[in-house]
Amino acid sequence: MDQDKLTIYSQLKRRIIEFEYKPGSILNEMELADEFGVSRSPIRVALQELERDDLISIVPRYGAQVAPIDFRNIKGLFDVTKQLDPYATRQAVKRITPSQLAELKQIIQNLESFSSTTNYQEAINEDERFHQIIFEACDNRWLTETLAHLHIHTERLWHYCSDYFDDMTIFTRTFRKIVEAIENQDEDSAEKYAHQHIDDFLARIKEALF
Repeated sequence: MDQDKLTIYSQLKRRIIEFEYKPGSILNEMELADEFGVSRSPIRVALQELERDDLISIVPRYGAQVAPIDFRNIKGLFDVTKQLDPYATRQAVKRITPSQLAELKQIIQNLESFSSTTNYQEAINEDERFHQIIFEACDNRWLTETLAHLHIHTERLWHYCSDYFDDMTIFTRTFRKIVEAIENQDEDSAEKYAHQHIDDFLARIKEALF
């Protein structure tokens, strides 16, 4: 995908994940082409990528419709995430670079300075960046791409449930322990705290939804 198409795709994906485009919204090719100042072709390519991400459904002669949150498959989503996220964190312990580790520490500092009432969306973004660095550090393209796809949908859940979260420690509590474990080259603890982070998140999601 060339840079223009990637930029369009990335912007549309963020709008869906962050609920600027609500589930059920219709994305019109012509309107998007006018907004981005391009032909319909790059819009169509971006929409096809979003469909592969399971973020939209393309209905012939109707348009592209933003996908609903699939509550029936939340358990399946987290069953896989709970296996792969901690494994990636374990793999990252021996492979992470000093600059990546420094960035993880900076993210924790940023999160600790945030307010749950004014910085929640920024906190979600920092949370996802933390995970992205871990995935990149594990140096396994297949694992990184699989987790990136899964995290599209876990991040979307964060945004969906944002009104129910009022405590920033859900981000920082286990992140600090993960970083300490990485610094100590402690693979078992890094994996354990990555698992705990998911369990904490899932518990809060259940409180919000059920």
